Amino acid sequence: MDLDALKAARQKGLQKLLPDRPRVAVGLATCGIAAGGDRVYAALEAAIRDRGLDMELAKVGCIGYCREEPLVNIQIPGKPCVILHRVTEADAEEIVRAVAAGDVPRRLALCRVETWDPLVGEKLDFGTGFDDIPAYADIPYFAPQRKIVLRDAGFINPEDIDEYFAVGGYRALYKALTEMTPEAVIDEVIASGLRGRGGAGFPTGTKWNFTKVEKSLRKYIICNADEGDPGAYMNRNEMESDPHMILEGMLIGAYAIGAREGIIYVRAEYPLAIARLTRAMEEARAHGLLGKNIFGTDFSFELTLAEGAGAFVCGEETALIASIEGKTGRPRPRPPFPAQKGLWGMPTNINNVETWTNIPVIISRGGDWFAGIGAEKNTGTKVYSLVGEVQRVGLVEVPLGTPIRTLVYDVGNGGIDGRDIKAVQTGGPSGGCIPASLFDTPMDYEHLTAVGSIMGSGGVVVMDETTSMVDTARFFIGFTHEESCGKCAPCREGLKHMLMILDKILSGKATRENLDLLEELSGTIKKTSLCGLGQTAPNPVLTTLKYFRNEYDATLKGAK
Repeated sequence: MDLDALKAARQKGLQKLLPDRPRVAVGLATCGIAAGGDRVYAALEAAIRDRGLDMELAKVGCIGYCREEPLVNIQIPGKPCVILHRVTEADAEEIVRAVAAGDVPRRLALCRVETWDPLVGEKLDFGTGFDDIPAYADIPYFAPQRKIVLRDAGFINPEDIDEYFAVGGYRALYKALTEMTPEAVIDEVIASGLRGRGGAGFPTGTKWNFTKVEKSLRKYIICNADEGDPGAYMNRNEMESDPHMILEGMLIGAYAIGAREGIIYVRAEYPLAIARLTRAMEEARAHGLLGKNIFGTDFSFELTLAEGAGAFVCGEETALIASIEGKTGRPRPRPPFPAQKGLWGMPTNINNVETWTNIPVIISRGGDWFAGIGAEKNTGTKVYSLVGEVQRVGLVEVPLGTPIRTLVYDVGNGGIDGRDIKAVQTGGPSGGCIPASLFDTPMDYEHLTAVGSIMGSGGVVVMDETTSMVDTARFFIGFTHEESCGKCAPCREGLKHMLMILDKILSGKATRENLDLLEELSGTIKKTSLCGLGQTAPNPVLTTLKYFRNEYDATLKGAK
């Protein structure tokens, strides 16, 4: 494939994405399917066929507003793309009749989109009109958001590479391979300030450089897609809605560090993500974007997919590597770091899904452009899964540094049935519980750490006044205890005893001494565990003891 072929592929994709006839597209990520999107698709297909109408029916991913699924996009040539929400099979006939008449059913309309910016290519101009339907930017759920990672999600067919070409797909890879040296690519990533989105927040460009400088004829890159936090599904949607952006990011990264082989490690509980990634790899290979001499250069790259068995600890780099090698997924001490000695003993760079998805945008728009978004030392955006006792749940992408309050109240619209919000828990089962009094805390790596929590992969669980914080701490300790690999005693034995104490507290049989021991044990586990699972596992207990100690005190023997 060369530049002319890439341009031709884009034009072919635009004919699908912006056809000269109406296009009806159904959101068919896992959330949409779970809400009945597959049945809506079948009903629309039947209605279009039975009426013999000249309409395009397509699949798209999830735009992120999971609460409003099933979502259906209507594109009538020359008019805005209209997003319909909470669509059912019974609505199919009404939708098809309206679209055939050049209109959309107003009762189902959520918003209209006149222009969409995929960031790595030309803007998509859908058209004008339907002024009585709210604009996308005027919907409270979307208003604070800025889409970089989710730039294409919900608009393109994730099972059709042509539509990825249409939004500028693989142009950043072409630029990197034909106009930039590997060193220049890394310099651009360093300039962007991008930090790893898997939880630790280590500078991505620096990490790449560690692998690049290693003298080895064989290097690997890995995409960590072992998303396992309860309530978190950012990576799942990114893989299901726009798999090619992950592949393109990995290809650019491989070129930069000198890797010729890569692996995407996905947990087996994500069958749709696996299917779409597999299809994307097949499409990329058929277009010469995987394999030998990509874009006619001397850069060659092969990519495979490995399925994990669902062990939470395999989100840790060295445990993930062990799992790929066919061993039990258990962390090992570092150093040596994976950049020095990783998969099969070779230099290996590992980044998570969301990190890779940012790379094509950084190469296309420039590191300085990316660095202008977010906060100091926390550049770009972050995708969060907003779940729990909040009115509007779904995926939210906002600049790093956005206050917790914005997510909970501006995007999430506060508590269900008017109940007061008590706390949020960020960072998955190893994150801390942050009280409502600290909701002005910026969502970035340093500020979350300062209040006892972590960024993690981006889960945000909202808890209201009906939630017991002791129960919450017990749930998360139970989860991390269950998922501990058992290799080191502090995590293996310490979490077991923490769980026993929490059970004693919840049964009303604990004393003040038990509470003191729980706090001491938490600190010891945090300081002495081998890997990040054990080092962060006590966070739910430590933060609930700090901010909600009255709830613990109320359970003690003799409490009044």
